[in-house]
Amino acid sequence: MIKVCLLGAGNVATHLYKAFKSAQDVHIVQWYNRDLKKISTYKNDVTIIDDISKLSEADIYIIAVSDDAISTLSTTLPFENRLVAHTSGSVNIHDLDKKNRRGVFYPLQTFSKEVPIDFNEIPICLEALDKNDLDILTHLAEAIGSTWYKISTEQRQTLHVAAVFVNNFTNQLYRIAHEISDAKNINFEILKPLISETAKKIQEVSPYMAQTGPAKRNDKKTIKKHLKLLEKENHKAIYELLTESIKKTHGVSSPPRTRKEKSK
Repeated sequence: MIKVCLLGAGNVATHLYKAFKSAQDVHIVQWYNRDLKKISTYKNDVTIIDDISKLSEADIYIIAVSDDAISTLSTTLPFENRLVAHTSGSVNIHDLDKKNRRGVFYPLQTFSKEVPIDFNEIPICLEALDKNDLDILTHLAEAIGSTWYKISTEQRQTLHVAAVFVNNFTNQLYRIAHEISDAKNINFEILKPLISETAKKIQEVSPYMAQTGPAKRNDKKTIKKHLKLLEKENHKAIYELLTESIKKTHGVSSPPRTRKEKSK
């Protein structure tokens, strides 16, 4: 049985709480947050505290707070030589106070409190400075059914950048598509099967091989029509940027722009 103290009340902390609570081999000793109201819903199921000095002994302390708060919170912990791990994709393991044993327990997924998450589908990126501590982290990941990967801080930070591209940037493109379709009273639901198929396809082939569309085939007439249809300049700029990126990736050359075209 792994004894855990959870610190934080955001999206990641809330989903980790639910996963730990459901795991047979995990016991949540306490859930700490400086504002008890944010976790009061769970007060009948777990001991909740807002006084960090009252943290009890546990095998691991999971800090699931905003990146900017991790380092400071780790310095306020009222003990030494215990395993403390953060859940951030971008924070260095050494940003945790060295008075304790340091680790990282980073679930690579997008989290929203209201959307259920299956940790069987979530990879956990682990890092520790000590082999025994890595063993605790791996056992915790396995206890909630996750696949885990031993990854360095540099690798994790690179993964975090890549994740922004496949998640945050992609979602922004969904939002733009929603805005474009809404402007013409088109139901966004029509696009959802395409979104699903696009995501499904890269499970079978590489993103490079999965690429289709007017930019890849250098369909200048269609590209020109699309740009004319786009009413907002920022939408046009994004379309042009991504079109050029696809062309470059697939070796499709664009003719040099004339002085007259550049001045338009």
